Amino acid sequence: MTEKNVVFTIDDFKTSVVPLIDEGLTVPLTVTGGSMTPYLAGGRDTVMISKPRFPLKVGDIALFERRSGQIVMHRVKKRSPEGYFFIGDAQTVVEGPVPEERVFGVVDRVIRKGKIEERGSVTWSFFRRIWIRIVPLRPLCMKLYRLFKK
Repeated sequence: MTEKNVVFTIDDFKTSVVPLIDEGLTVPLTVTGGSMTPYLAGGRDTVMISKPRFPLKVGDIALFERRSGQIVMHRVKKRSPEGYFFIGDAQTVVEGPVPEERVFGVVDRVIRKGKIEERGSVTWSFFRRIWIRIVPLRPLCMKLYRLFKK
């Protein structure tokens, strides 16, 4: 059997994937891009997206729509009455506020390096509780990560 990769445009995503999530289904999505490195790698890892249960918590990974219409998956940095503020694991700039109505899904588990990780695993907890709080140190940490990765 041949494996096929499905590529969605933003419009396809909104009309095909978001309704499945809204119905309560969990939808697997392959990670693209590098904004969630080092926890998630584009082309390597898969996230399981389900309907968000509000309020989201600091450290949760969510799928949301930017004002530009781009669909993004980042971590919740903080919450305010205006909405959520997000940041990718490889980033140092927080974006927001993003209102709840632009949040499509939340990541409940991941397939990372070929292994399933649930919420509460050691690695998941490190990124959810510690990595989210050391934003100014991320560039140094990423340099060290790349050095040891070689």
